Amino acid sequence: MELQILSTTLLPEYLLRVPKGLQTALEALQDAPLSTPGFSFYISVASVFSSKIEGEPIELDSYIKHKRDGAPFQPDYTKKIDDLYEACLYAQNHPLHEENVRQAHRLLSKHIVADAWQGRYRAQNMYVTTDDGRIEYVAALPSQVPGAMERLYQDIDLLLAQALSIEEVFYFAAMIHLVFVKIHPWNDGNGRCARLLEKWFLAQKLGEKAWFIQSEKMYYQHHSSYYNNIRALGLEYQELDYGKALPFLLMLPGALIVDLG
Repeated sequence: MELQILSTTLLPEYLLRVPKGLQTALEALQDAPLSTPGFSFYISVASVFSSKIEGEPIELDSYIKHKRDGAPFQPDYTKKIDDLYEACLYAQNHPLHEENVRQAHRLLSKHIVADAWQGRYRAQNMYVTTDDGRIEYVAALPSQVPGAMERLYQDIDLLLAQALSIEEVFYFAAMIHLVFVKIHPWNDGNGRCARLLEKWFLAQKLGEKAWFIQSEKMYYQHHSSYYNNIRALGLEYQELDYGKALPFLLMLPGALIVDLG
């Protein structure tokens, strides 16, 4: 299996260090009693905590009251989370490929970017900055984005067609998340889309129970480590060192098995 952009360098070490029991833990997952035919508790968890990572001032309890029970809140409080919720539902019901990812971005970015840039790759340079205005990452150049994304989708297609162990599925899901966020293809909504893409890949390979994994909540609860592990690869896209990605890759199974041992 020859991949074009997803690194396999760390896979042997990852397989030695990933916690045991992923399959058993996955099989034990059940939908929450709060879920109804028209409301998914775990999609709400994913939407709320992925949004909280991006600084949205939303609380899970309030969102459940809004989404499940129709409790009234100011639209500004819920609209971006509603958009991400709809994108997650879309992903649940559509195969993972390029045009569907574009559509998912159109849905989740309705109140984030201008209409013309929803589902469309950016045309300008992209910098990720800290709260005090320092540049902490320089993303792929606009001219590099289409080619990098084409290679990523080709790798995803290849992986979807391959028989993988559950440990390999978790490795590649996290690597897809990391490579996507390092390319940073959209004007905004990259983090939300990267985390959705990770979960989408898990579900395509492992089945619908993957949607019950609370990875977004875990990333939020450990957001300092989450961002530090993403930063560890380097400042500029052209100089990224995926040999430093193991701490990030090992976070995802921690959402299923709390103690990474």
